[in-house]
Amino acid sequence: MNQLSRRVFLAGAAATTAVTLGQFNRKNRVSAQTQEINLYSSRHYNTDNALYENFTTATGIKVNLIEGNADELIERIKSEGQNSPADILMTVDVTRLWRADQEGIFTPVSSAILTEKIPANLRHPEGHWFAFSKRARVIMYHKDRVNPAELSTYEDLADPKWKGKIAIRSSDNSYNQALVASIIAANGEEKTQEWTQGLVANFARPPEGNDTAQIEAVAAGIADLAIANTYYLANLGQSEEPQKQEIFKTIGIFFPNQQDRGAHVNISGGGLLKTAPNPEGGVKFLEYLVSEEAQKFFAEGNNEYPVVEGVPIAPIIAGFGEFKSDSTAIAELGPLVPPAVQVMDRAGWK
Repeated sequence: MNQLSRRVFLAGAAATTAVTLGQFNRKNRVSAQTQEINLYSSRHYNTDNALYENFTTATGIKVNLIEGNADELIERIKSEGQNSPADILMTVDVTRLWRADQEGIFTPVSSAILTEKIPANLRHPEGHWFAFSKRARVIMYHKDRVNPAELSTYEDLADPKWKGKIAIRSSDNSYNQALVASIIAANGEEKTQEWTQGLVANFARPPEGNDTAQIEAVAAGIADLAIANTYYLANLGQSEEPQKQEIFKTIGIFFPNQQDRGAHVNISGGGLLKTAPNPEGGVKFLEYLVSEEAQKFFAEGNNEYPVVEGVPIAPIIAGFGEFKSDSTAIAELGPLVPPAVQVMDRAGWK
């Protein structure tokens, strides 16, 4: 029997939302006694369903899944206030975790399991949130048009030799905001402003589409380079569609900054809400996410990198090679996101 209860939250569906909220408010009063947790998540991967169902099998705690855009879910939790039925919020990048924490919706979790298994740079220093998977944001190149020996660092992408050759998403994309925040952390705001202006000058086209669209632009010869998360390319490689397979074969992966700080990584993570009706169940859920079983789901289900050392990565991701990742504490990037956005705006990054 499927133990996963799933609802999708749409901001515009006011009537439906009101009914759903009423249903969950009723559950709020009894959830701790009936062994269930309410998970608000902006992860939209169907492979996660088996993860939640396995948690139920292992613990007897049912997962009620409410999906939606991260910003909408954060606003919903705020509007629900003390009556919120949510136990856990999960998001797909550090910028949203930082924003949620700024809103004061998380509560500290003290767990020896989480502290032991998750590296210190991948969790909030006071236990407000934790990373459960990593996403490497790297340089991708057309194998027939670029010699990877010409590539080196993110900073080098501002060199005029790449003029008209770079494809990347818009500045309102949270992955790009986190990347620019990491450049500020490494080089300071003034140098990052210069870098961003040089990068924008090298765009092959105005930013459009998601990471897959950038990879497709390189394969089509519109650009020579793209900045994208590795799992987007891996997903193309696992497709049964011949066209996507050809794109995968055309694109190479380059991990930047291997001679200094390492390649930038973002995270998918979550935390326990301070108004959680079932905090004990919520902590059990967070702890389950660092089990070897759960980490394998993250690694194999969406081609992400596990946060727990020793857990094998998906073969297609392993084929990209090993790399050194930036060890800067991911929590330090959140406060740098607002200045990162300003830097991007001043550079004309649309």
